Amino acid sequence: MTMERITLAVVIGSVREGRFGPTVANWFAERVGADGAFEVVLVDVADRDGDFAAAVDRADAFAVVTPEYNHGYPGALKEAIDSVHTGWLAKPVAFVSYGGLSGGLRAVEQLRQVFAELHAVTVRETVSFHNAHTRFAGGSPVDPGADVAAKKLLTHLHWWATTLREAKRTNPYPA
Repeated sequence: MTMERITLAVVIGSVREGRFGPTVANWFAERVGADGAFEVVLVDVADRDGDFAAAVDRADAFAVVTPEYNHGYPGALKEAIDSVHTGWLAKPVAFVSYGGLSGGLRAVEQLRQVFAELHAVTVRETVSFHNAHTRFAGGSPVDPGADVAAKKLLTHLHWWATTLREAKRTNPYPA
């Protein structure tokens, strides 16, 4: 039996000029693509011409790439998340964060609350980069531990995405 691939939307959550999000997201998307279990779609909240809601609806799972700005996540990311409702229902969300000393983890904790309200399931495993600008060279992390963390995150994300997709096929999620 052939296993269906999971459509994973990697969401770039920053819109600031000179942002570091695309560097982190592109590395993660390459890492996900090497896994083979996922079909990767990059979704950038800065892309005003893109259809964010349609991308969310089509995805089976999400990896939100978020910076931490002033102990929180970007307002543009909140606006994008709030522009969709039913597309998040009973889908897993993982986080790849970056920032200063906290590595964006304070932003992630706030996002967990938001996604819980949207009936999404957040994955405990995360990938985070503290002082991210110094942790990348040539578009890739210098610490091999990032690949280990990404593999663990993807294993859990795949389990949740597969399990929730199958559950919804036999027992639709009550909206």
